[in-house]
Amino acid sequence: MCGIFGYIGNKNASQVILEGLKRLEYRGYDSWGIAVVSEEIKVNKKVGAIGDMFPASSLQFPASNIGIGHTRWATHGGVTETNAHPHFSSDKSFCLAQNGIVENYQELKSALAKKGYKFQTETDTEVIVRLIEDKSKTTGDLKEAVRQAFLDLEGRNTIIVLTKANQIIAARNGSPLVVGVKGNEVFFSSDTLSFAPHVDKVIIVENGQMVYWDEKLHLADIKSNKDFPIRPEKIDFESSKVDKEGYDHFMLKEIHESPYVINQVINQDGKLYEDFIKTIKKARNIYTIGSGTAGVAASQIAFYLRIFGKIKAVSVIGADIYEYYDLLNKDDLLIAPSQSGETADVLEVLEIAKKKKVKIASLVNMPGSTMTRMSDFRFMSSAGPEICVMSTKVFTSQIAWGYLLGKALSGKGKEGREKLKKLADEMEKYLNTDTNHELIKKLAKRLGKSKDIFLLGKYQNFNIIKEG
Repeated sequence: MCGIFGYIGNKNASQVILEGLKRLEYRGYDSWGIAVVSEEIKVNKKVGAIGDMFPASSLQFPASNIGIGHTRWATHGGVTETNAHPHFSSDKSFCLAQNGIVENYQELKSALAKKGYKFQTETDTEVIVRLIEDKSKTTGDLKEAVRQAFLDLEGRNTIIVLTKANQIIAARNGSPLVVGVKGNEVFFSSDTLSFAPHVDKVIIVENGQMVYWDEKLHLADIKSNKDFPIRPEKIDFESSKVDKEGYDHFMLKEIHESPYVINQVINQDGKLYEDFIKTIKKARNIYTIGSGTAGVAASQIAFYLRIFGKIKAVSVIGADIYEYYDLLNKDDLLIAPSQSGETADVLEVLEIAKKKKVKIASLVNMPGSTMTRMSDFRFMSSAGPEICVMSTKVFTSQIAWGYLLGKALSGKGKEGREKLKKLADEMEKYLNTDTNHELIKKLAKRLGKSKDIFLLGKYQNFNIIKEG
């Protein structure tokens, strides 16, 4: 998983992009790069996390109001500045960054090598660059070359291209791509969170679409090359608190926001729960599915459905559900928690489920995500921006949601809300007591000296221990 970002406007592009990448760092933090246009394309790439590289002037970028950036979690090729994105074309007329995996990159690379193309990196992304160069020889038009090259790629990916002629071209197949607009500013990104403070409207780019800036913004179908009308949607994501607010780091801040998050779950629309409960009771089989921390939450949600609701619910990790594909039926229900709503393993499952007319419910923290748009029932974590790579408050929200759902299924929804309210109050009191902070610090120092740590738990604590 990686993050891409692009900007066109009247501000210092390198600074805007750097700030956007910092908010995308949860998607990858082993290396990063920025490219801007000022007569020539200037690229600066670094290994490691972005950290506090502010202001961007420390990177010695020329003045520019257009550029792209990328934060990487390496999949092909080692963690080096050479392998970091963006990657230049041979004549440096454009550069490109990718989020995703090109599954057929070896075949494409071999075919291009036979034509005489040379490769300086170990990445699948450089293969896309050379493929676009090859297509340009026959099309004579870079945008058309990007379109044709993208059609040759297999796998789930999104690319963003910056040209020397002040163009940005982006195309999507599987990996997320959103565009934010306000006035004469346009933002391209993997996640609305990265530009939320700057925009008031977003454009959700669907699979099989490309969006490009050439003096104005265009949206087109990749296969047919036909333009779509652009209909920006009002953004409703609360972005006012994307800073540490005096805390030492985002993880600590987000842990302290957990009581607020639990109250958000308590206050969710009861009517949506009622309709969802009817569907659960009618379902033949119920599967909860997630990956990573959301996979642990999915397992706990299934536990609550079984224990409180007396519902047969099976939890499956996103990457391991292939054995269930032939068993899925239109009378089944999938429940999918996800922080981003863009988890690749889970989206693959949902695409198959949609084809089989399986009902889908999602629990997501990002409005407008792919997962929410694919779902019959859309529940929001409403936890606010989660910047830390390790999920804390969103995980808490997912667990609280599952608990309340289980209680509601047992006819004890009011009791469930009361217990969650008490938990939120006690948690807030605990987190705001200085003596508790000191005890936790002492315990952390003690545990930090241990060679091995064993976590034990069972029943309702089993999944919590797994997350630990």
